Amino acid sequence: MCLSTVYKNEKREDTVVMRNVMSIRCDDTTVILTDLMERTVAIEGKLQEANLVDGYVIVQEIA
Repeated sequence: MCLSTVYKNEKREDTVVMRNVMSIRCDDTTVILTDLMERTVAIEGKLQEANLVDGYVIVQEIA
């Protein structure tokens, strides 16, 4: 199972949105994250980068 950490705008410890993300869904201008415990977070933005080998995703927030 590949779980990822999602960051907002850039990969830094202080920009972590959610850890142990198992599902990412994009709906128009919203990125919806679901973690291993089935908690969800929605971010207004777009998927910028996903590196599943290193286990991180960056979401570019819409200003």
